[in-house]
Amino acid sequence: MKIAVVIRHVPDLIEPLEVDSTGKAFDLSSAAFVLNESDDHALEQALLLKEKHGGSVTVLSIDFGDVDNSLYAAAAKGADQILKLLWDDPNRSPSPQQAARMYAEVLRSQGPDLVLVGVQAPDELDGVLSAELAVCLGWPYVGVVRGVQAADGQSLLVCKEFPGAVMAQYEVRLPAVLGILGAEQPPRYVPVSRIRAAMKSTQIAEQEAAVPAEAARVEVDQLYPPAPAERAEMLTGSPEQVANRIAALLEEKGLLR
Repeated sequence: MKIAVVIRHVPDLIEPLEVDSTGKAFDLSSAAFVLNESDDHALEQALLLKEKHGGSVTVLSIDFGDVDNSLYAAAAKGADQILKLLWDDPNRSPSPQQAARMYAEVLRSQGPDLVLVGVQAPDELDGVLSAELAVCLGWPYVGVVRGVQAADGQSLLVCKEFPGAVMAQYEVRLPAVLGILGAEQPPRYVPVSRIRAAMKSTQIAEQEAAVPAEAARVEVDQLYPPAPAERAEMLTGSPEQVANRIAALLEEKGLLR
């Protein structure tokens, strides 16, 4: 089975993000970036399928947010091929629609049986990449996936999570795109020494893909930083006094009658 995995670097939300001069986007010039969490699970799921059933894993990423470190880490974990799609704007990542079309162009030439993508990312507003990519390829799609097993050479058994932690199992014919929420096990740890070794031995193939025109379905009019929160009220006194104050606060908010 030929498996392709899309990984993305996204802004690290531990650090505060600044709104740029247009007021419609974040200023990413000084932002720190990390590997998107659900993409990390997509890679882990691909490696598990490879270990259980054989095949190869190709990792693709758009050249944004110092993604090379994550690509070398993917190689150290067991990815067989690394592809990096060229992107010339260091301060703005492509929209999900643009990225989906870029990935689809490359994937058509690669001919994978299965494409795994993280089902969500913190910097996506108007849709998710995995579903957009399935539309571009014209392949079956299942999202919010928490486990994948090979049924036979032509199909997979896919576990999809619904609200309320309800799980359902689907049989999906290949080729297909899956939006991964969680792998069957946590993403594996790879020592720094193995990543450094991968940096010396791994060839990251750079590939051009046509950048389509922006086609966002939602347009941002204005971004605002969060309003400063009011100071917390520290409750003191006896347990009865504290309980009475809590009841009074709930009543003020209309939550208690």
